[in-house]
Amino acid sequence: MFFNKMKSVSTDELQNMLKDKPAIIDVREPYEFKNGHIPGAKNLPLAQVDTYTGKGPVYVICQSGMRSSSATKKLTKMGVDAINVKGGMNMWKGARK
Repeated sequence: MFFNKMKSVSTDELQNMLKDKPAIIDVREPYEFKNGHIPGAKNLPLAQVDTYTGKGPVYVICQSGMRSSSATKKLTKMGVDAINVKGGMNMWKGARK
């Protein structure tokens, strides 16, 4: 059996791309999103990922990388060019200190 490797980037790599205004979806719950998110990110909780209508590329982030990994897999199966952000907002905050 063959496995497709999921595309991913680090938070540092994503931070360096922000000037180009990439599409970013944050799959955390709305209350988490309100407590801080990447500028320009759209909130689309994991339970609603199957409603995403964009094509990609889209960068997917959550708190730690677990939900975004799951969302990235779902989106990829839907034909979306989705890229997981490794480490999630935990790493993003660390990169911003």
